[in-house]
Amino acid sequence: MVDFKQKLEEEERIQQTSGGLSRAEGVILKGKRKRFTIYTTAIIIISLIFTGKVLISSQNASTWFGDGILNRLVHFSDDKKLQGEEDDRVNILLLGMGGEGHDGAYLTDTIMLASFRPSTKQASLISFPRDLVSPVSGWQKINSINAYAEQLEAGSGGVATAEAMSSLLQTPINYYIRIDFNGFINIIDELGGIEIDVENTLDDYSYPIMGQEDNPDYYARFEHLHIEPGLQKMDGKTALKYARSRHGVGGEGSDFARARRQQLVIEAVKNKLLSAKTLLNPVMLAKLSEQFSNNISTNLGTWEALRLWDIAKDVNRSEIINRVLSDAPDNFLVSAIAESGAYILTPRSGNFSAIRNMVQNIFLLNPPLGEKIDNQIDDNSSIVILNGTWVTGLAGKTSTNLKEANFEVIQVGNAAARDYSSSIIFDLTEGKNKSSLEILQRITSGAVSETNPAWLDEYKTSGTSPDFILIVGSDTDL
Repeated sequence: MVDFKQKLEEEERIQQTSGGLSRAEGVILKGKRKRFTIYTTAIIIISLIFTGKVLISSQNASTWFGDGILNRLVHFSDDKKLQGEEDDRVNILLLGMGGEGHDGAYLTDTIMLASFRPSTKQASLISFPRDLVSPVSGWQKINSINAYAEQLEAGSGGVATAEAMSSLLQTPINYYIRIDFNGFINIIDELGGIEIDVENTLDDYSYPIMGQEDNPDYYARFEHLHIEPGLQKMDGKTALKYARSRHGVGGEGSDFARARRQQLVIEAVKNKLLSAKTLLNPVMLAKLSEQFSNNISTNLGTWEALRLWDIAKDVNRSEIINRVLSDAPDNFLVSAIAESGAYILTPRSGNFSAIRNMVQNIFLLNPPLGEKIDNQIDDNSSIVILNGTWVTGLAGKTSTNLKEANFEVIQVGNAAARDYSSSIIFDLTEGKNKSSLEILQRITSGAVSETNPAWLDEYKTSGTSPDFILIVGSDTDL
């Protein structure tokens, strides 16, 4: 019988000595594809799909693998920690692209950040629209990062995109999983299709037909995609269309609706993969193994996938936080037309501070269900509250809320500018009152400023210098 522990240790030594570079530096060995045994693939499948309750008990798993191999493998992975575990957050970027045979083969059609918080068994899934432009992509759409990297070096797009998104969000993203459309279709078909509880009727009269992009008959390039609400069984092609549709009527054409459908598909695939019918079928696992090898790339090593599975298996569906960035009135983005004439999305506030705050504090702002969160500070932090809007009474209402949390409000007034769409926090303690800052963020949903403008000096030199200055934005609830 194969000594799996020895095999994993050998793989790790190879990874550590390849070129003398670490995974965090984005090393990719050209042309290298990891092929796992059927049984190891079953574990990898569990970890690659976002999260959920494992549907087989430890006893069944032991019988399935023979002589407790699964338990020994997981025990081996327990000896090591994923990057981010020490900070109680593991981030993985999920990418979907067309792949060979599709226009814009390496443009990422789907970009999601999956995060796990081991201490509370929570998980989050944040969707970023492909039309978002940012400085890390040279103010091009973020879906182009993977494509540009692949042009320079084959196989480098996943790491490059993870590094770029990490820089944009100022959040460590050490891992990525990337799948192409063919793999997506084939995996779902190998599973015998998936069931999705369709929330709204989807009518897209302009869904592009693959291979007909240049048809002289313009109307022959498109089909009418119609999917009824309710529980629907979909094959791979239908599920891909459901996830990709961009021109649905009645609100289904928005980026928010599209990202929501993608999350539903991920949930459905996860449920099918974790079913006993799949996990106890070695023939199906062999076919899935081939699809994973041919159509999915990731920088998760074997032991890392095992460790991820061990963390993710206890996450409840009710504890998954879903967020979608869009241009809805109460969301983070606004639509615009670039000089080139292309449709783009940009941050509503003019910078990425509010988005970074949401991403960095998604678990802080969304405590576990049933857990009572203490919003009372205990260090007598003081604060100045300035109204950054023309909404009368906004600063006063915020002052009342913060006083109830034991903040010492030493001044309430108006900001010099009154066009703040999002609340901004200036931390004059330079991180010394961390617990109070976390509570302030939780109450106000304010983003901590990365710079301190010159006008703050008058507060620093005053006799009653506050610990924090809050500029209240129009996103504040009365």
